[in-house]
Amino acid sequence: MKEYRTLQLANNYDDDNISLAIPVLSKAGIEVHFEEDLVTLDFDTVDVNYIESMCGKVNGLLPDALSELMKIRSFSTSNGKIVFASFNKDKKVKGKELNKRRRLGYEYHRKDFAETNRDVSDDLLNKIHCADSALFLQKLPDNCVDLIFTSPPYNFGISYNSTNDANLWDEYFEAIFKVFRECVRVLKSGGRMVVNIQPLFSDYIPSHHIISNFFIEQGLIWKGEVIWEKNNYNCKYCTWGSWQSPSSPYLKYSWEFIEIFCKNSLKKDGDKTNIDISGDEFKKWVYGKWSIAPERRMKDFGHDAMFPEELARRVVKLFSYKNDIVLDPFNGAGTTTKVSYALNRRFIGIDIDKKYCEIAKKRLLETNDIFNHIDVEEL
Repeated sequence: MKEYRTLQLANNYDDDNISLAIPVLSKAGIEVHFEEDLVTLDFDTVDVNYIESMCGKVNGLLPDALSELMKIRSFSTSNGKIVFASFNKDKKVKGKELNKRRRLGYEYHRKDFAETNRDVSDDLLNKIHCADSALFLQKLPDNCVDLIFTSPPYNFGISYNSTNDANLWDEYFEAIFKVFRECVRVLKSGGRMVVNIQPLFSDYIPSHHIISNFFIEQGLIWKGEVIWEKNNYNCKYCTWGSWQSPSSPYLKYSWEFIEIFCKNSLKKDGDKTNIDISGDEFKKWVYGKWSIAPERRMKDFGHDAMFPEELARRVVKLFSYKNDIVLDPFNGAGTTTKVSYALNRRFIGIDIDKKYCEIAKKRLLETNDIFNHIDVEEL
């Protein structure tokens, strides 16, 4: 069925005027219908030049129709004719959505996840859970967490108490992605997934690209990335590769990436009274480069790969509201959970290493000693 644009005019014309106008309008591409005191004009492509050329010969309906046609601001031209068909209301909506999918890369790749958000059982909130994240996250319902902020364990060349450092790359990423698939599932509609990741592991594997591609393939929207500049922290060594030669120079990185993804929408709704980021903080932090010194107390916590509290503070305040639920599935020594609690967010911290869970709990207690009801859950 052909789609039409429609105009209606009051029928104040005599029969002679109508009989002269109809053939001109019809030849120009307009179907004319009469209904009580109305004249209805249906059209898609109109030869406006022809109508203009005949207006001097036929008064009344013809110039009135031309005047109404020219009031329509949305049209295109084709072969000297004005085309209104693609601006039909129904077709415009369909075309708009289709073109949006084609034009906006994230719309093309994203998936339509369920939009109904759910609650988390109170007995799982505000606790450090000593567990395998891939298994523990199965306890959570779909669409229940507002913000996930984590850094996957750097499993190569670093001693971890409960993991095997000899993992092959495919085994490593499959283990990480098993957890991240659950993270995508439990993330709320409108929620944010934020991952701190090095630009390169050993063996020239671009881990930040691999992990970012994973989330895009899962259907999340890539919102952006922040470069965390650590002030040449990683450049204080003398590995140059092919010294003073283009043969194979070794590139040094003084930064890490913060990759940010959204589920269903770039916008996250929330109560305005629960916004706690200041104007100065907002203006400073929306720039995609954060100069923050690395964590200097890692030896105190017995952990070799921690991000600093300031990094977590910026992520939590910029991407969540007070009382939101923040999850870290690789909680380690508990920086995310400590900062989340200090900023009046609810939290869920998960780590497989009991030692780190105990450290994370102590850091919570140090944040506020009324928090002593929290237990380390061994699940």
